[in-house]
This record gives sequence, structure tokens and C-alpha cells, in this order.
Amino acid sequence: MFLRLALLILCLTTSSLSTPVHLSRHHPKYINRISRTSASTRPPSLEPGLDKNTALTAQAATLRKYQNAPALLAGQDTSLGYTIPPSLQDIYDRTSDHATNILFLKSQPNSLANTSPYLSSAFGVAGTRMLLTAANYSVTDPLTDETDQTDDYEYYGPLAFGSQGQALQIDFDTGSADLWVTAGCTACGSLLQFQTTGSNTYRNTAEPFSVTYGLGFVNGTLARDTVAMGHLVVPNQTFGVVDEVSLNFDESPSDGLAGLAFSTIARSQQPTFFENVMPQLDAPLFSVFMTRAQVHGSEILFGGIDVSKVIEEAVTWVQVISKTWWTVSMSGLWVNNTLVHTDFLLAIIDTGTSYTYVPSTVASNVYAQIPGSALAPEYGAGYYKYKCDPPVTGRYEADPTGRTCIGAIVGSDQFEFAILGVSFLKTYVTIFDYSHDGRVGFVKSITAQ
Repeated sequence: MFLRLALLILCLTTSSLSTPVHLSRHHPKYINRISRTSASTRPPSLEPGLDKNTALTAQAATLRKYQNAPALLAGQDTSLGYTIPPSLQDIYDRTSDHATNILFLKSQPNSLANTSPYLSSAFGVAGTRMLLTAANYSVTDPLTDETDQTDDYEYYGPLAFGSQGQALQIDFDTGSADLWVTAGCTACGSLLQFQTTGSNTYRNTAEPFSVTYGLGFVNGTLARDTVAMGHLVVPNQTFGVVDEVSLNFDESPSDGLAGLAFSTIARSQQPTFFENVMPQLDAPLFSVFMTRAQVHGSEILFGGIDVSKVIEEAVTWVQVISKTWWTVSMSGLWVNNTLVHTDFLLAIIDTGTSYTYVPSTVASNVYAQIPGSALAPEYGAGYYKYKCDPPVTGRYEADPTGRTCIGAIVGSDQFEFAILGVSFLKTYVTIFDYSHDGRVGFVKSITAQ
């Protein structure tokens, strides 16, 4: 199935950010530290909203983050990565279907306590121990939304590290594949650091570790230790122990990052935390739900979906076509009830990117369907503006005062693929599933109401 998604435009007004800038390292106050733009140089009417420096920096960050994407999407410069054992593929397919059957789950109020009909035979534990159940083998990690009640900057939640189970706040990112925390860092600002001496299971490999993200970098070494989410425990997880971070990380409310893309693109060349924890789960998938302008309520769920967060009765599945990032094929976007064809464009599903990026020709065709829209070069190449009233069909925070909106879909001549970021994903509970040879599911969430 090819992805044909309705275009749900979120807008950036010139006086406030209606489309959230995801991740604190994209927050204007952190961007300003990197670009060395002082607050006094910014137009007062745009504070704390989107100005040219913020727009340009966010766009440049995404370009850097995906500068190697063409080679990686072509299967070059990738490692072998994790694969489901052939003997478990059929079982995982069925358990995944069971765990995402919304009608069944809603018809069974206590369905999360029901035994999975498949996993017991897969692991050969029937009669020798408690059967694997969704209640015991799925975990919901609550995410905190760093928000000013208008905009959303970062979603993060706890993981436990080391034999002491030290809780650290971690940003979950499907646009990368490495796990890291800080330790022994003398210039890491407010980040809470992992106390390696407090863990009797900690082992540092001394192998260099370095990752460059859109707006920054981290450097350190690789280590191995116990990492846990609730009762899901990986005793020998490989992760980066970072002693140097760029300025945009050192005041983030999160203490580290967990990459949830496929390990084929991991700089560590080791399985991700999710891939290691997968055999403990009721289904080989995780789902993400993001709130709007609410500190609490967002969540990431390993092993299932939270049906209380959805308003549709079935999941729309799209096949993964590159096991690097979560990459699917997109055939078109709906704008004001008009389908804009995209010629089966590759689309990366990224919880760590703020906006939605498409090739310039696609962006031009999209905004051609919006009366009065025009390029907004004052914000950078690829940005478009239009009147917020009347609102664009498909939703959202359209400004009733008639001010100018800046579209959250950005065109780029450097992209021959699309990146569906948080401005799009917050409309859905998004499911990232290793079964069925890899697929991504979308089901409209309560934030779409």
C-alpha cells in the first residue's frame, strides 16, 4: 500500500508558533546561542515566534541531519542491522495484528490483561512459567511535553541506567539510531549525568563514539550496561557515554537521546534499545502519541497501542521500503479536497524533526491549492505564507484574525524525498512495526478532533 495522506497544515503565525518546533535544540533560545543572534537583533513583534534566523537554522539543521540520506536510502554505507529470526516472523506478524486490532481492543475493556494467543508457543514457555501477556510485556513510558502552552518544543521520558537504575530523561527520536547519555562531562550545562561509578555492571569499551545531529553533535565513547524501561530490561545494552556536547544540548530538559530508527544506520553499529527489548514484548512494535500544548499526556508505548488515544477504528498501514529510517512511499497529499500527486515519493517518518519537508516542486504544487499563498523568502528558501483566514481544509490552528501564516510544509531543492515531522505526526498515533517486513501505521488521535 502506498501512503496517501491528507495534508493537515499547521501554521506559523508571525506573532506566535502555531506549528511546534520539536526538540529544545530547535527552540529559538537554543538556536540563538548557536547562531550568535542576540535577542536585541530580533524584531520585537516576532518574539518569541518564528523569525528568519530560526527558520533558516531549522532548515539548515534538517539538511545536515539528512545529508547522507541518498546513499543510506540506496543501501550504501549501512550495517547489517537487526533482523527477526525466520522462525518468529509468522508469529510476530500475528501478534502484531492482534495488538493493533482496535475494534477488538475497544470491545475488551481488560484486553491488555488477556494472554496473547501466539507468543506462548513462540517462546516455548507454556506450562513452565506465566504465559507472555500484553499486561506484562508492554510498557507505556509517559512523555513530558516542554511547552509554553502555545508551542511544543520537546517530548521526553524516563529510562533507567546501570545496576542502580538511575532515571534519566531521554528524547525518543525515530530519525536516528543511537542511544546516548552524558557522563564525566565538564561542560554539559543542566544535563543530569549518568553516574558510572554507581553501577557495578558498567563497562566502557573505549571505542570512540560521535554523532552529528541537525543542530549539534555529541562525542564520547561506547559503553555497555543495563538499560530499562519499566520492567523491560536489557542487561548489556550498548550506548554512547558522552563527555562533549554542542551548545544546543547542554540546556535541554532531556539528559540524552534514544534513536529508534533501524540499527542499519547506527553509528555504534549495534542494535538499538528497542531492537534488544523486542523479544520481551507482546508485539514487535512501538507507538507514539503526542499532545498539543500539554505538559503531561503524551506517551510512547512499547509492544502495543493505547486505544484510548485514537478516534478511528482501524489502522492505515504503509509498508517500509528502506530499513534505515522508517521510510515509506507517499503517492500524494490532499489539500482543500484536491489530491496533489507526488509520484511515489520516499517519505521518512521522523519524530525528531519539527516540520514536514518535501521537494520544491511538490511544495509549489501544494501551495498552489491555497488561495493567496506565496513564497516567503524572508524566512528562507522553501517557506510559504498565506492568509490564516479562511482556514485551510484539513485542520488546525488557523488564526481567525486574518494574520499571515507560514506553512509548516517546507520545500527544498536538496531533498528528493520527504520528511514527515512532528507538525504532521501529532494528528496521529503513529505505530512503528518490525513485523510484516516492516511497516508504519497511522490512526487519527484525539488531538485531531
